[in-house]
Amino acid sequence: MKKLNKNQIIIAAGISALTAIIAFQQVSVADSKSNEPKTVGWYTANIKAAQAKNNECRGESGNTELQATPDCVNALNALQISFK
Repeated sequence: MKKLNKNQIIIAAGISALTAIIAFQQVSVADSKSNEPKTVGWYTANIKAAQAKNNECRGESGNTELQATPDCVNALNALQISFK
């Protein structure tokens, strides 16, 4: 087995660090997308999720800030469309 010289070790460490940074960024992007509000169309296609979100929003009675969030508004709109 060939012994690695100092430059090869530095290059290998750099590549490992770069790979770790890229992997972390991918996880961060996935996390930020999961926090994006769902659309009315998504809630219409996922009625049980719309009902759960609507219950969560109504459960905070008096919390108008939560009830005005895009997720709460979209879930309610989806339920209104689906059960007309």
